[in-house]
Amino acid sequence: MYFKTIILSLGFILMSKLSLSQTLSTETILISTSYGDMKVKLFNETPLHKTNFLKLVSEHFYDSLLFHRIIQGFMIQGGDPDSKHADSKKLLGDGDLNYTIPAEFVPALCHKKGMLCAARNSDDVNPSKASSACQFYIVQGKIRNDKDLISFEKRINRDLITKLKDAYFSDPTNKWLQDKIAHFKSEPNADSLLFYTKIVDENIIPLYEKAPHYQFSEAHKSIYKTIGGTPHLDNNYTIFGEVVSGLDVIDKIAAVGTNKDDRPFIDIRMTISIIK
Repeated sequence: MYFKTIILSLGFILMSKLSLSQTLSTETILISTSYGDMKVKLFNETPLHKTNFLKLVSEHFYDSLLFHRIIQGFMIQGGDPDSKHADSKKLLGDGDLNYTIPAEFVPALCHKKGMLCAARNSDDVNPSKASSACQFYIVQGKIRNDKDLISFEKRINRDLITKLKDAYFSDPTNKWLQDKIAHFKSEPNADSLLFYTKIVDENIIPLYEKAPHYQFSEAHKSIYKTIGGTPHLDNNYTIFGEVVSGLDVIDKIAAVGTNKDDRPFIDIRMTISIIK
């Protein structure tokens, strides 16, 4: 039994590595913090992000910047140029350079723990999902189950589901539904929510399942159920590197206390350099 367990564990590790069929940069990036060091490799399949990050690192752009946004079980974020000399009460996250980087989504990559990813503005002002020139986050995430992954797939495909809902409820043959939903919206109650949920589950979800939509691969599902991560960010934010040493540092940083804006109570500064 013990031998079988080892074989299964090795199988999961091998599967996670094989599913990420990227090639790694020859350069190794060292991210140093007061909580320890992380070594990062960049992906050759995201050349625009790789080139930009190496340029900024070689210019020492990131030195003394903060990890300014931390959410335990989610990610640690840094790279805001305004954070270097920021007052402890300053709201951070809006600082950037005067350009963006086009999105580079690689289907083989997923938001597993340790992935280095580009932050960006929200879809309403950034429909092309272009990346920030300098802000990044490192995934911590958590272990997920099958129910979680189904929910996250629907979240990723929310635009498609919204379109299907609009088309269904605007169909003239469903006029009675429109009237009933309008009534429910004017007088919301538990019964109305149950009715609406039932209509969606019985009519919209089957349409969604038949339509082409984003789905997690079996390999990525295995990663999320064994290594963990943040599945709902897939196909929405560019992944351009991976922590290959120092995953425990992510957990240490993610565990610090933060204020209501997710900024740590203590400054966590970084120094980033290129090593061989």
